[in-house]
This record gives sequence, structure tokens and C-alpha cells, in this order.
Amino acid sequence: MMKFKTYCSFLLLAIWSFSCRNNAVQHSDMLFWCSNNNQEIKLCNAITGKWNTKHAGTPVHMQPIPEGQSSEEVILAAVVGKSTPDIYANMWQGNVEMYAHAGVLIPLDTIQGFMDFIKERCDSSVIKEITSSNGHIYQVPWKVNPIMTIYNKNAFKENGIDQLPLTYSTYINAAALYKKHNVNNDKRFGYTAVKAIWYERLFNYYPLYLAASGGKPLIENNKAAFDNKYSVEVFRFLQTLYTNNYFSRENTAASSDPFVIQTIATKWTGPWEIPYLNNIPNRGFEFDYFPPIVPDDHSGPVYTYADPKNIVIFNTCKNPRAAWEFIKTLIDKEGDLQLLEVTGQLPRRKALDADNFYAGYFNQNPRMRLFAKQVPYVKGIDNCEVIVEVLDIISQEYEACVIYGRKTPEKAISDAAAAVNILLSKEVHNN
Repeated sequence: MMKFKTYCSFLLLAIWSFSCRNNAVQHSDMLFWCSNNNQEIKLCNAITGKWNTKHAGTPVHMQPIPEGQSSEEVILAAVVGKSTPDIYANMWQGNVEMYAHAGVLIPLDTIQGFMDFIKERCDSSVIKEITSSNGHIYQVPWKVNPIMTIYNKNAFKENGIDQLPLTYSTYINAAALYKKHNVNNDKRFGYTAVKAIWYERLFNYYPLYLAASGGKPLIENNKAAFDNKYSVEVFRFLQTLYTNNYFSRENTAASSDPFVIQTIATKWTGPWEIPYLNNIPNRGFEFDYFPPIVPDDHSGPVYTYADPKNIVIFNTCKNPRAAWEFIKTLIDKEGDLQLLEVTGQLPRRKALDADNFYAGYFNQNPRMRLFAKQVPYVKGIDNCEVIVEVLDIISQEYEACVIYGRKTPEKAISDAAAAVNILLSKEVHNN
């Protein structure tokens, strides 16, 4: 992931996406890009169709984000080519600060009624999290997929694990028991991605760090804030899992799903596994979830990573007020219910699990209620323009310490923090 200043390399793709917009959209239409996930396309088609029947004067043209190597690259190219959609509803929260600093997003708090609506939908901690370092808000909190621990209930029972391993020591003890019962085969207690790629840390190190620390940031006051006992404990816990062969160092990306074929008993993942597993014929095992693992002395609520995707309005939009009115139909109570029913993803709405408006859905989908209860205790990612580079630095130390044991947890975290502080100081100088 490169800084905004170097995005000119995407210019050719930008020209292509600009031509796509010109060919597909009437001049008076607002262009709305959504994810190319089939369920979200269905959801956004329905909401856009309903809007257009009632708002002939401000029509919306919905299309999935154009194909590319990644949605992030397509958005970057569109920014360079000034061919951005009016509305984009699949923005990773970690990219917003970069675009805000580049001046390509509409500050939503300048639109009349925005703050009143958001305060009604979201609690103060969420509003604080999405507020840019310049004091404005450039993103609408939309959907989350809290990262939890999924486990094979049959495997637990068959291997004598009769209590959920909610802490580091109980998880390690359960892993040792599982290994003892499976000493002659290639089964492992769990698996998580081993590649030193920045985004993989969002699904192992980072949710465990949030759980251990009570939701503390990685970056604070433009300095590394993760150089603390919580990061060290997370690295040590994960290192122990690999040192004792409870987790495999092999990359399983190209092979069969190890959870489905029952070569692992646990992994850290989101609610998207529920429909996926339920649609597997003759699955042969029952599954459930429990919260992220925490240190033995942990007290208080257990936080985890939200895996948030949010909504933005680009400054190429000629009618931000109308764009916001359309966005409201995506995130009002009915829109949030449709999000649940059609996509199985959770709206970032306060008191979600206690709101009777959604009770019918959760009664029919009881596993999702656990995730709804987790929504008040999720975090996105820090508003840091170089957060990808920060995660990349942590990933390099993760590989050296956790996967291969070449450094102690203390040394790895200290080295990561030092490198991040150098990075951040250079950013201040360059800006």
C-alpha cells in the first residue's frame, strides 16, 4: 500500500474506470458503488430501486465496484482520474484518513442533519473512532463482522475439552490435550494465517490485542501505543502455539478449508462462516463461537476487531445533500434489518441485540445474537494515514517472533514500535 502521492501509477486504470462511469451513468444520476459481493449487490439493488421510484428528480445508478486486482486499487485509480463515484459503500475504515487528508472526501458533519442522525444510531465511542484528526467526520459507520473464536463442538467433546478455553492458559491446556489425543495424525488445535502480510494481522494479532488491552489503540498522539504488556503477551501466547506445534506453520490458502475437513478444531473468524458452514451438505459436526482469548488476569468487557466497512461521499458528488438522504435509506432501521436478512452482516447500531425491531431476525438466527451482543465491544482501526505501513511493520516482527521464534516477544514488540515511531516522525516531517 503506497502513500497517496505515489498513486499516479494507477492512472491507466483510472482512465478505464472513468470511461466505465461515462458509459454507464446518465449525467444527472448519482453513481453509487457497492461491493461486488452477490448478497450486497442484491441488497443495494433493492434499496436503490425503492429510492428511484420515490425520487425521480435525484435518481441513483447502482453498480458493483469495477473489477480490479483489489477494490482498494480501483478506488485509488478512480481518485487519481477524478472518476470516483458519488457514493461508495465498501470503504475500509483504515483508508479513510488518507483520503480525508488528500481532500477527496466530503466532510459529512457539514451536511445538515448528519450529526443528529449519527448520534441517534451510534454511541459516542463509535463517533469518536470515526472522527478524523482534523475534527471532521468523513465516513458513515455501516457494517461490522466481529472476529470471534469458532470451534468444532464434536471435536471438543471427543477430546475431553469440557469447558470453553477463554483464557491463554486454558486455551493452551486445551491445545495440549487435543494434541495428546491426536499425536499420530496431522490435526492441529487451530490455525491462523502465517503470511507476513499486513491485513492478516487484523485477524490474529489485532483482535487479540484489543481483547487483552480493553480496546486500546495501536497509535496515539502520532506515536506507537502498542509497545506494552498486552502486545508482548499476545506475541508470547501465539508463539507458544507454534513452538508446541499446536498451530501449523504451513500456509493453507491453496488447500481445503481445514475447519471443514476437521484438521483443526478452532480458528478466529467472523459471522460469514455461519451461512457458509450451514450450506455444506453432510458437514458431520456441530459448531459454535466464543469470544477472543484473553490473558488469565483479564477483567472487564472483551473487545475484538470489527472488520468495518463504511460509506463515504467523494468530492466529485454534485449533490451531497441528496447523496446523504439516499445513504440514510441504507442505514435506517429498515435498511439495517435488510442488511442482516440479505447479507448476514451486522449494522454498527447501538443496542442492536436489545432492539425489538430486530428480535425476529435474531430469534430465527440465534448464532448471530452472540455477534450482536459483541457489537458494543468492537473497534475498527486507528485514524492514521499510514496505518497499513504500521501493520506491515508489526507483521514483519510477528513473523520473526511468533512464527519462527527468532526473537523474544519483548524484543519484537520493541523493535516494531521503534520502526513505527521512525515512520510516524518522517510523516510529520514530510507533511
